[in-house]
Amino acid sequence: MIEKLHYITQETATLSHIDCVKEACIAGIKWIQLRVKNKSDEEYLTIAKEAKVICDLYDVILIINDNVEVAKKVNAHGVHLGRADMYISEARSILGENAIIGGTANTLKEVEGLIEQGANYIGLGPFTFTETKKALSPVLGIEGYDKILNQLKTYYSLQETPIIAIGGIEIENIDPLLETGIYGIAVSGLLSNDFSKTEELLTILNKELWPN
Repeated sequence: MIEKLHYITQETATLSHIDCVKEACIAGIKWIQLRVKNKSDEEYLTIAKEAKVICDLYDVILIINDNVEVAKKVNAHGVHLGRADMYISEARSILGENAIIGGTANTLKEVEGLIEQGANYIGLGPFTFTETKKALSPVLGIEGYDKILNQLKTYYSLQETPIIAIGGIEIENIDPLLETGIYGIAVSGLLSNDFSKTEELLTILNKELWPN
């Protein structure tokens, strides 16, 4: 099952990626995307190996951002592909049929393309400006999500490929986002700054707007 809360790691002034993974697992998060930027593949692999050990201890899904080879080497649950990365079919040929493969989208056309490719889930965004993402795509806001999902659900069941909102999301944004038909959210800074917010996020996300 695709979790409704995706946590994306980041390095902060006080936390390493591994610190983030540990804190997220302790807080009760069940889906972690390891997003390592500006490091060599060797460094990424070292971090990913340690992250996988921790996630396995807590029975947490580990998704590797962008790097299919790292995902394969550490036997991660899957990979998240950016808009400029390889096709999902290529990643699946490397990782296997059971791998969880998600992709990033910013437009209805990109969402449709990822569905056609067989994505397990889609990260649609950004919701608003976020400092954790360079080369930001056009901001969607509530109106953007509403427009894309309303068009999509006229001919497609939104539950078949869960769509995850991402990009600068705060707690007060979650209810309006869920009302658009979004399945869940992905956050980074919101929790990295205070992992005690995890329980509140999970409570909001698991209300019966969507069946579990």
